[in-house]
Amino acid sequence: MKGRTETSRSPSRARRARNWSVRSSSDPGVGERVGSGRPNAYALMTPAALQRGVDTIVVQTTVYADAETVYDFLLDFPGYASYSKYLTDVRTRTGDGGVGTRYALRFAWWKLSYTAHSEVVGVDPPATIDWEIIKDIDASGAWRVEPRDSPPADAPDDATAACTVALEINFDPDSADAGVLNLPALVSFGWVLEKAIPLIRNEAERVIQRAVADIEGRSREISLEITTDSAYL
Repeated sequence: MKGRTETSRSPSRARRARNWSVRSSSDPGVGERVGSGRPNAYALMTPAALQRGVDTIVVQTTVYADAETVYDFLLDFPGYASYSKYLTDVRTRTGDGGVGTRYALRFAWWKLSYTAHSEVVGVDPPATIDWEIIKDIDASGAWRVEPRDSPPADAPDDATAACTVALEINFDPDSADAGVLNLPALVSFGWVLEKAIPLIRNEAERVIQRAVADIEGRSREISLEITTDSAYL
């Protein structure tokens, strides 16, 4: 693969929220855009993320389980490696999953590998889990779990509970440290960012799809609502 040596041209950073819905098959990562999504996913973006001007993506769906079950499942960060195509390993550096817990997340893509270091910075059972990357890039994220009064009309016949689950990811592409990667010859850091950042959306979709299958104990068609204000995504 031939890389470009010039500085990549960044997309316009104008912050325009885009909403759409995706109906996915049981095969994670395969989706079809089916129309305009509702604006409530954008409303889930944290005010701090909006004020900082970072790029944000929110992926949300309905899970047929109670909020406590879903929250406890999502608190297990090391389990995420089995849901991601590019996250190969998650190791707990310190802590028990609560505030202050730190993880080392090993990613591999193309000819590159990188270990990100994250920290849980806020928990509010069974509603929110907040985390941030603590070096190399300004990035953070959160899981949001909101119980529903009752399962929706199109829920499976055996569904007795339901909640809305959202994965929020915030990042500033311009804050990435080029020195942390050992790049092949003739490959620029700008080229890597241009190719790698769009993968965030696919990874967010894949993680939610596979997590839902494990939480519910079955594979089914999953409707995802995706909102982003990033020109990269």
